[in-house]
Amino acid sequence: MKRWPAITSFILFIALCASAAYWAMQFFKPQARIMVAPPPATLHAPELSAAAGLLGGSSHGAAASNFQLTGIIFADRPGESIAIIAVDGKPAKPFRVGNEIQSGMRIKEVQHGYILLEQSGKVQRLELPLAHK
Repeated sequence: MKRWPAITSFILFIALCASAAYWAMQFFKPQARIMVAPPPATLHAPELSAAAGLLGGSSHGAAASNFQLTGIIFADRPGESIAIIAVDGKPAKPFRVGNEIQSGMRIKEVQHGYILLEQSGKVQRLELPLAHK
């Protein structure tokens, strides 16, 4: 039993090292940083026109069936854009924004891929056939 003092000394040395390491880590650890929660995300209600588009509807009403949009020449200035429209199966003609296509039917707005037609306050959307593909 000559080894008991050596084993006890070794176990006490390991305990002393563990204790010294613990207290050194407590003494030298950096200060805790204050954590700020991110601001809550604002949720916006989706537009009904987007839902109508997903379900196959249109928010602007149905386009007139006797008009076919065959082309768009988009200008930098909104008033200079041109829509090329075929009316009642006739050859297509160019129309500027504000021009009257038929009696009471005017081009309200020209955008990339579609135009807005206005007839007595009702707005109708007419799209390019190739814009869907």
